[in-house]
Amino acid sequence: MSRKGSEHGDEDEMAATHWEFDVDQEDPEVIVAEVIAELEGRDSTDLPPVYDTIDHLIQTLFSDPPDPKAQAVIQFSYEGYRINLDQDGHATFMEIAGSE
Repeated sequence: MSRKGSEHGDEDEMAATHWEFDVDQEDPEVIVAEVIAELEGRDSTDLPPVYDTIDHLIQTLFSDPPDPKAQAVIQFSYEGYRINLDQDGHATFMEIAGSE
C-alpha cells in the first residue's frame, strides 16, 4: 500500500486522497480499514470490518479480475468516505461532507 497524494478543493468540494494498493495482498479489505484509520488518526482495529459493508467484492476484484479492457471499478461508502477502487489497485478516498 502506498500513498500517492491528495487533492483539496474549496469548501464545497470533497478532499480526495489517492492510494496504490497491492493487488496481490491476501486480504485487501484490511488495507481499506488501514487507510481510513491513518486518515482519521484512529486504530484500524477500532473500525468495523469492511467485509460487513461490501462482502468480498474487493478480494474478488483483485483475485479474479475482469478483462483489463473492462476497467472495473468498485465504489462504496465506508466510515464517512466515498471510496473508488480500480481493478489495477488505484484507489481514491473522498471524505463525505457532513459525515462527522
